[in-house]
Amino acid sequence: MTMTTTTPALPFMLLFLSAALCAPALAQDIVVVKDTDGHDLRKGVDYYILAATQGNGGGLTLGNTTYPNGTRRCPPYVVQHPDEANHGLPVTFSPVNASLSVVPLVTDFNAKFSAATTCVQSTVWSLGQDDDSTGKLVVTTGGVEGNPGSETLSNWFRIEEYEDAYKLVFCPSVCSITCRPVCGDLGIFYNSGIRHLAISDQPFKVVFKKA
Repeated sequence: MTMTTTTPALPFMLLFLSAALCAPALAQDIVVVKDTDGHDLRKGVDYYILAATQGNGGGLTLGNTTYPNGTRRCPPYVVQHPDEANHGLPVTFSPVNASLSVVPLVTDFNAKFSAATTCVQSTVWSLGQDDDSTGKLVVTTGGVEGNPGSETLSNWFRIEEYEDAYKLVFCPSVCSITCRPVCGDLGIFYNSGIRHLAISDQPFKVVFKKA
């Protein structure tokens, strides 16, 4: 009797080989933001967001603006500390793709200060219109982390390369079909001596330093 052996079907073998070859390629397609030490910017790790150019002020922090009657504005603004030696407050990033452990370029994320406020509100960043006569779109806190969609549209930001460093951008894609969000670079807007982070024609060139 002639003995025969069975081999895996050719289509199955080709499918397996294709998956094995494609996996590294997909990983290489992700361009990850780097910190000042040249390491990947990682999800959930504290970083200071600093001016990339010396002499342009310090890091980003919470700005508790006070109304004329003495009460504080809630939620607080996201502002830049004027002192270059002050790194501000650490920030963590949460990519829209929860399975990612790093922060890729041009990918939606939530940013959150690792701090508490007297407003007893979330420190997740959110874009909203200023409440005075300027009508400027400034970054505040009090946003919602996660739950991507139309209801959280104002809470998603991204990082893009800018010259020899990076810039922060508001142009969320979490609701690209039914939503038409305003898109723009984030820069520094001066108002009453406060350096607000806001939609601007001049991007704020930044780097990320691990806290």
